[in-house]
Amino acid sequence: MQTSHFVAAAFAAFLAVVQLVGAQQINVLEARSDSQLLLDHDIVHESHGVAFTLHPAEKHPGEPLVRADQPWEGWYASIFAGTVLFDEQEKVFKMWYTCPGDRAYFDAGVTCYAVSRDGLKWDKPPVGTIAAKNGKAHNAVANVLCPSVFKDPADADAARRYKMVCFDPNRGYLAQTSADGLHWTLQGDKPIVPISYVDDVVSAFRDRRTGRYVAFPKQLTPVFGRSRRTIYSSTSPDFRNWCKPEPAFVADRRDDLGSLARVQRVRALLNYPDNFHVMRTEFYGAGGYSAESCAIAFPWTFTISANVAGHTNQDGPIETQIAISRDLETWSRPFRTPVIPPGENGSWDGGMILTASQAIDIGDEVWLYYAGANYTHGAPILYNTAAPDPRPKYATAIGLATWKRDRFASADAPSTGGWLTTVP
Repeated sequence: MQTSHFVAAAFAAFLAVVQLVGAQQINVLEARSDSQLLLDHDIVHESHGVAFTLHPAEKHPGEPLVRADQPWEGWYASIFAGTVLFDEQEKVFKMWYTCPGDRAYFDAGVTCYAVSRDGLKWDKPPVGTIAAKNGKAHNAVANVLCPSVFKDPADADAARRYKMVCFDPNRGYLAQTSADGLHWTLQGDKPIVPISYVDDVVSAFRDRRTGRYVAFPKQLTPVFGRSRRTIYSSTSPDFRNWCKPEPAFVADRRDDLGSLARVQRVRALLNYPDNFHVMRTEFYGAGGYSAESCAIAFPWTFTISANVAGHTNQDGPIETQIAISRDLETWSRPFRTPVIPPGENGSWDGGMILTASQAIDIGDEVWLYYAGANYTHGAPILYNTAAPDPRPKYATAIGLATWKRDRFASADAPSTGGWLTTVP
């Protein structure tokens, strides 16, 4: 019996090591004709006199593209883990965004629907499919938040032509389907991933290389002695069966040591003095994008500066960074600086930037819509529901960030020259 117990324990330890290692071994890179990005150094065998440079997005000039300007929306409009896609069949941009909802219409936040011919000027047609308390028309189509939406013309079931990963405050991370993107039906009676103590953000994108759906649920995880917001990853080949979520973005020493520099940028917006006993980095959510040879993520980096007095929450800015994966399991973050430049203090996106669930290809560009806020996570409006109309002071709206295709990072040499050799 003692021998069998020892064997069982050894086998369990072996399984734990296997699970820890996780990702599949890759010996040879099959480059084919795919663009091989230089976001990480996995494909670099050797280099001399070469610097690797991150290229932040270009933000659409002027004011944000979408603001809360309808009576049912409430005080803000946000693409926070929402979706913009270009419908190839109908030749129109479609947006699923969220708003807190005016209390004359809704008791809680809702997902709304907008359309555009060029992706810049947006209409909010009164096509709402959920009932308003006052019976008036609106454009709200679901009583959920964080709507990651996909149009799947290849699905033989017309009722599943549209698919959504979303968050319901009472039920957790869910999947829904729809024939038209407006009338949604819950897929099954269970969440796609287990509920945790922090379960208010989820996003998803589809990997063009494998066809798999990739979900990024937020979970609390012990990191350096504290429970921190952490982003996990779960994938599905069919939108029905999802694998066990595993950690994707977890704060490390490098993140924490950069906290003070990120806090300093928004010093004028903070609501409480710095507290070095709680200052740290966490991950709030992430957008995704499928490039030819890899997957890219846009993790939202939350820098905690202090606790919010009287509440179990924290103050601090949120910025969007960039990450890369070649197997949808392991993610590297070689650059720890904003990939969407934060606005100056006082601008509409100077305090927090959080992205849509997925970036899209438009011509020779990559478009990523984002939610900008002119305040930090500890702003009084977020914790005082009895406050007057906050719009004169606080703003959350939707903007657009773009890159030329494949130009997230570059390898640069000085005028004297340099060289770079890839792996075979």
